[in-house]
Amino acid sequence: MIEFEKFTHLTFDCYGTIVDWETGILSAVNPVLERHEVSIDEAEILQLYARLEAEQEAGAYKPYKQVLMGVMAGFGEELGFTPTEADLRALPGSVGEWPPFPDSVEALQRLQIGFELVILSNIDDVFFAATEAGLGIGFDEVITAQQVGSYKPSHLNFQVALERLQVPPQQVLHVAQSLFHDHAPAKQLGFTTVWVNRPSRCPGVGVAKPTQASPDLEISDLASLVELAGM
Repeated sequence: MIEFEKFTHLTFDCYGTIVDWETGILSAVNPVLERHEVSIDEAEILQLYARLEAEQEAGAYKPYKQVLMGVMAGFGEELGFTPTEADLRALPGSVGEWPPFPDSVEALQRLQIGFELVILSNIDDVFFAATEAGLGIGFDEVITAQQVGSYKPSHLNFQVALERLQVPPQQVLHVAQSLFHDHAPAKQLGFTTVWVNRPSRCPGVGVAKPTQASPDLEISDLASLVELAGM
């Protein structure tokens, strides 16, 4: 059992953990596929998205807007259509509208009473600013891939977080959905982690490459974290 009183900071992945990015991604991709008369099921769309995004993020750093445009171009290459300029902009244009999970806002408000709340996300600053405005939560620190110049699962993102927060990993509880992006690297660096294994169209993996990791705690939503933390 996690001893929550040991921690001063909660670091959160955002998209998939706080925000329902499966719904957001599908709301952007499905209309593009329909216009090009492509029909595949939602799990296949998300699995392809996960692979294409990982490929886009694995090379030299580029802004997340370009990553998302590259993902849509990849959909075209994989599924046999040529995306228009509007198609390529569909994913980056939708990020600020991706909805939070129903429990997220209240959970964060309650957790903020006892902890410093930090975002550690593979995102551009402008996209997260739109998300933060929609959540109505003022985070104590926001650390984006754009600021770091790399994408999780790079260790650098977590190392920058520790430098920015000026605390050891033993004081930080990392809360995330993705085993690939978050839990594997965080555990390698000595973080305690909570796996928010939300219901998914891709159960157990979510929108990420499969990987092996051993989180310290598994929960199904952030409301459960609030309850366990006694907030």
